[in-house]
Amino acid sequence: MSTNSLLTALECPECGRGHDFNVPQFLCSCGSPLLARYDLERAAATVMRAARGGREASLWRYCELLPAQGPAVSLGEGWTPLLPAPRLARLLGVSDLWIKDEAANPTGSFKARGMAVAVTRARELGARRLVTPSAGNAGGALAAYARRAGLEACIVLPADAGEVFKQEVRLSGARLIEVEGTIAEAGRYVRERLIPDGWYDLSTLREPYRVEGKKTMGYELAEQLDGRLPTAIFYPTGGGTGLIGMWKAFAELEALGWIGAERPRMVCVQAAGCAPIARALQSGAERAEPWADPRTYAEGLRVPAPLADRLMLRALRESRGTAALATDAEIRGAVSEVARAEGVLCCPEGAATWVGAQKLASAGWLGPEDRVVLFNTGSAYKYPFPSGWDCADPLSSVGRAELAHGTPGAGQR
Repeated sequence: MSTNSLLTALECPECGRGHDFNVPQFLCSCGSPLLARYDLERAAATVMRAARGGREASLWRYCELLPAQGPAVSLGEGWTPLLPAPRLARLLGVSDLWIKDEAANPTGSFKARGMAVAVTRARELGARRLVTPSAGNAGGALAAYARRAGLEACIVLPADAGEVFKQEVRLSGARLIEVEGTIAEAGRYVRERLIPDGWYDLSTLREPYRVEGKKTMGYELAEQLDGRLPTAIFYPTGGGTGLIGMWKAFAELEALGWIGAERPRMVCVQAAGCAPIARALQSGAERAEPWADPRTYAEGLRVPAPLADRLMLRALRESRGTAALATDAEIRGAVSEVARAEGVLCCPEGAATWVGAQKLASAGWLGPEDRVVLFNTGSAYKYPFPSGWDCADPLSSVGRAELAHGTPGAGQR
């Protein structure tokens, strides 16, 4: 598969400095992640018509607005289902609710999007040995896409990461290194031990192309909803690449003429045991302080010191969004509740968005006219289910009655 990128520049969103995209680039000298820029005027003339005119059902349908200059490294990532969830909409008291189910991606999570694009660009730029720290899913995705590209990969995981994540890496033939601590310690190991030895760094937002793959979730929402974006998006937030990517996508979509100036309110959902962005948002801080002793069952949310905190906070504030917290007990209950109501088996990070939505609805932040999207970012099958877990019915009496009688909920048209 060839691409037709309209990439024109790499730019620092903090200091405005431009960077040459024809050579490997990582952070700006000011310490900020870099963002890709495109010839949106040229793209406007072709992308929407082409995307709706029968292009393949993958994220590469938007190839002009992706950075790949040549053949893509692909396993069929993107164009995941946007599932109506009428029973959950009724329970929440909103007009419509959908679940964007990223578990349908290759390697079982949204990380496939970012790694497909980043590995493609790394190969184009001459990299042969790729490395990333990971809490789990990103490691499995890099292992798979590096193998697809014929490249070497090394994944650094916390020693207490789930065994399934480690097995994914081993099965793909990548090198696995385990370190004590969290993804923060894994990242430190990569920077101190592997980058000096010539490994090409694909850490979250330390290179500029994983976010480009993630932004396609925003493009897909616009296309799947015929240009009428939801009023609120609930997104499980660890490193924040998806949140930043979608916010970037909406600006590009407006420039393309796909959407107007209205934006969804973005909601950052974090674990109560690791919530640096939520804490910074609540306090009005410009930066998020590292979270001491991060603990959560939702491994993808255990990111105590996200690099792109400023970009996340900016997106949340510009969108008039907010943050919500979920305890591990609430997350476990939400996995069952979503599955029983809609048949969607969410990963813990995805289930946390249902917890956040319920809390904000109870607080009056959501209302009956709102149209809501919850992101399930990965497959539940990678996580252990404790014996005897959640035998009690967690649904409200309204929910149980609706399921018993088959009553269609709000949002079922």
